[in-house]
Amino acid sequence: MFQGIRQKIRYAMRDAASNAGWQPSLLKQARGARIVVYHGICQNDHTRFNNIFLTLKTFESHLAFYRKHFNVLSLDDYFEGRFSDDRFNICISFDDGYANNHKYVLPLLERYEIPAAFFITGVSQEGHDILWNDFLGIFSKYGPSILLYDRQFYRKGRFNRYLSVVDGRALVERLRDGGFGVKDEMIKTLSSLLPFRDEGTEEDYWRQMTRQQIADLSASRWVTIGAHGYYHNDLARISPGEAKLELKRSKQYLEELTGKEIRSLAFPYGTYKRDTVAAAKEMNFSRLFALDFHFPEDHSDPSMRERFIVNPFISAGNQMLATIKKTYAF
Repeated sequence: MFQGIRQKIRYAMRDAASNAGWQPSLLKQARGARIVVYHGICQNDHTRFNNIFLTLKTFESHLAFYRKHFNVLSLDDYFEGRFSDDRFNICISFDDGYANNHKYVLPLLERYEIPAAFFITGVSQEGHDILWNDFLGIFSKYGPSILLYDRQFYRKGRFNRYLSVVDGRALVERLRDGGFGVKDEMIKTLSSLLPFRDEGTEEDYWRQMTRQQIADLSASRWVTIGAHGYYHNDLARISPGEAKLELKRSKQYLEELTGKEIRSLAFPYGTYKRDTVAAAKEMNFSRLFALDFHFPEDHSDPSMRERFIVNPFISAGNQMLATIKKTYAF
């Protein structure tokens, strides 16, 4: 607890110094490169269902900061090592394919003339307008305190997560272990208890891009499209055969839709196994993105890169410093 308080004080002191016009020497002298990960952008209440969204105002402040202090590269330039020697280098990426990326992010990229990469699933091709984990997240907020699902009772615990009354395991973790069939069944079973689509006021938090929106995004000179699995399954938890098929389908879908070769893959949840990497390379994915490398040999693999997730709870200035150091504990 005390460590968390001290961290908040340090963040506040840096914000005060920045407001006074002082920039830390780390920001001015920083060199190196980082790929940052965003997900969803909304107008307000960004932690309504999860902790991966930012408000539109905060995201624009990030873009302004990048433009002023950093060298922002496209995914191609980053992978080819076309870095500045005078500034810290940043590559912006978005995961999950939310419609809010098309609605809010694309216009800002074009206004600021900043490139970004978008890693997109194929669920819209299968008639789904929401990722399974987003559906469960929304249901967990509005659903009953006690849930009977698939012959097991679950009770709401911390952060509204449904936990088994038998062994305490979270429902989201149980579903993550399976293929898309069990997740599809969950959505069908629980949809009648949660008619959230009828409201129309929360679409920014869950709706996936349509085929046309993905095509529009791909047509921008500031955008690179990559794959993020087909169903947003955890490729490290499903069978190698299922993972291989999912990679193949995601690549085919995006290439047919965009008319461009899809060479980049961001592993859903940042997780992977050795056979996942092998399958991706067999599918001609030559650029693979994790969060943290899982195996020592990954550091010397020219096809792999790590990324750093943006923190929705801190200011733009503190985010930039954390990005440079690749840690939030500083």
